[in-house]
Amino acid sequence: MQLKLPPAPADETMQLRVPEPGTFDLPQEPSASGRRGRRKAPRPSVLARFTTVAGARLSPFAPFARRLRPQYPRPGRADWRRWVPSWRQSLGAAGLAVGVSGMFLSVAYAATDIPEDLNTFATQQDNVYFWSDGTPMARTGWVRRQAMPLKDVPEDVRWAVLAAENASFYSDPGISVSGITRALVRTVGEGDTQGGSTITQQYVKNVYLTQDRSLGRKFDEALLALKLDNQMSKDEILEGYLNTSWFGRGTYGIQRASQAYYGKDVSRLNVSEAAVLASLLKGAGLYDPTLSKANRERAVERWEWILDRMVDIGKLSKTERATYTKFPEPIEQSNQYDTGKQSDYLVELASQYAKKAANLTDQEFDRGGYQIYTTFDKDRQNELTDAVTEARKDVREDNPKKAKTAHIGASSVAADGRILAVYGGPDHRRQGFNESNATTVPAGSAFLPFVYAAGLEHGVVKERGGEATPVTPQTIYDGNDAVPVTTPEGPYWDRDGDQVSAHNDGKKSWGPITLHDALAGSVNTPFMQLGMDTGLAKVRGTAEAAGLLPSSFGAQVPALSVGSATPSAIRMASGYSTFAALGKHTEPYSVRKVTHNGSPVALNTPKPKRAMSGKVAAAVTSALTDAYRTAHPTSPGAASYEVAAKGGTTQDDKAAWYVGTADDVSTAVVVYRIDLAKSLEPLQLDGIAGTPNAGVPYDIWSSAMRIG
Repeated sequence: MQLKLPPAPADETMQLRVPEPGTFDLPQEPSASGRRGRRKAPRPSVLARFTTVAGARLSPFAPFARRLRPQYPRPGRADWRRWVPSWRQSLGAAGLAVGVSGMFLSVAYAATDIPEDLNTFATQQDNVYFWSDGTPMARTGWVRRQAMPLKDVPEDVRWAVLAAENASFYSDPGISVSGITRALVRTVGEGDTQGGSTITQQYVKNVYLTQDRSLGRKFDEALLALKLDNQMSKDEILEGYLNTSWFGRGTYGIQRASQAYYGKDVSRLNVSEAAVLASLLKGAGLYDPTLSKANRERAVERWEWILDRMVDIGKLSKTERATYTKFPEPIEQSNQYDTGKQSDYLVELASQYAKKAANLTDQEFDRGGYQIYTTFDKDRQNELTDAVTEARKDVREDNPKKAKTAHIGASSVAADGRILAVYGGPDHRRQGFNESNATTVPAGSAFLPFVYAAGLEHGVVKERGGEATPVTPQTIYDGNDAVPVTTPEGPYWDRDGDQVSAHNDGKKSWGPITLHDALAGSVNTPFMQLGMDTGLAKVRGTAEAAGLLPSSFGAQVPALSVGSATPSAIRMASGYSTFAALGKHTEPYSVRKVTHNGSPVALNTPKPKRAMSGKVAAAVTSALTDAYRTAHPTSPGAASYEVAAKGGTTQDDKAAWYVGTADDVSTAVVVYRIDLAKSLEPLQLDGIAGTPNAGVPYDIWSSAMRIG
């Protein structure tokens, strides 16, 4: 059964009408007039329009594309040849691969940004401390690195490194294509990455990337190296590389390497020594000649090759090369920069002062790179340490039980404020607090010179509302024991309603005595009354102006004049140095200069201030000179008027001092007892300190001051 249609008229053709792009016949809806209208088709999507335009633009290439399109199996071929692409197909595939790769690399390069933050470890440096003579004292920090400006690295040293690692550094684009290719071939072939890095690539790896050996890291390294080479000068890159590279012995950067291997700054290296350091960049564990015989053989061979390479690239003359025939042996590993039992106390003092004087935050200081030149005198420090060590040994032998709770603090301060030496304790790593800076025990009779100075400076007031009358060294006071303390209003009563009396050591009575002789003999009672007559506020003000801290003073009561204040050994030495400086006081300081990677850092250094008149200071020094000569008539220092010192005791026997000046250097020594396991309350000395003028404090003082 068939369906038959009538034939179409001969003059008509059958056509399929296609609507114009963008319009479609849609069901019509009645208009407002009742007639049906035509709805406009929606606008095609962006993708659709892009496809239409692209198709129109690419249509001329359609035949070529059809020819390149692989047809597998290829028609007209038999056997294996059916699967081999034609030359056109091969050429097209290669071109496409090159194009896609180029586009990918271009996009990757454009999308690569140099990180703003360097690796924390790569920029971390140590802080180095120096003695007053400029020799190394200690270093602190997790990383042994000190950055050095390129201008301070000799040109021969730079080229030794470049000859060893990247002779074409100043002309290459930052990467080595052949090197990267070798690394990729080895990685693909043997599953490991290796070598082929320029100095720029090594620097990128040091400061921006991790040390993993993956293909991804190698790719990132190459892109960053290219970009960095376009954004930084070659000298900037070389400087960064020299300051971040690993040289062994725990050191980073060529400055610290120079110090570790040759004991000197990089600026003093010769080209032969520089070649040895350059060889370490290939692997310090294999080329440090001090580690093994095999290492030395490798190091010598590498050293010779680097020098010859410098000749080849025109950076070392053959004549000069001929002079380097002997391998420059590095020094053995040294701990000259390491901190220790006593130097830790010095570092603590210096770091605190450096941060304060240079207005540095803890974070800034801990990033490192600072060179701190201290005021500590190495010889004086050793003498003070030896003296205290010997004294502690003697105390242990004589009183082993009491010696366990004995503490000794000591410090030497120059008249211009420089802290020359301190004894902080037996070992900072076992006893963290610094005995020389501790405000633990009262000054006792060692405080009397400040009362004397205040009286001479301000005069005394004997009557209420009366005028101050001058006081001289020959002014007479009552030197007897148990003399009642008076005020212009009458006797002084304590809170318990008892009348306060002054007492001398051993309750000895001296009768009427001049103030000069009272200080020379360490008689307490005249000065307790002198303090009341002068005014305790003026006494305290004079002591503070001379160097004692306000925080060391307690209640303003008569006991203030006989040393109730608790100054540290540093502050007591500083106070006595004011007398030696003819009444001018300079705040004690432990740092004279700070640099950051060689550049000076501004310091707020202390300036001398007038604490008392020169005449008053000279009078105090005169009395202290007589005090020393009376107590030590046979001492070599007794013949010199430059020695002014006295012992100090407390009425409760909880501290023993010796403080004095010689040759414009003041030293204070204090001995006391505290059982840190039980309480921070001072204990009685019970004789372990000896007598005021011939006991432990004096023995330490005389040894530290080179007297006796």
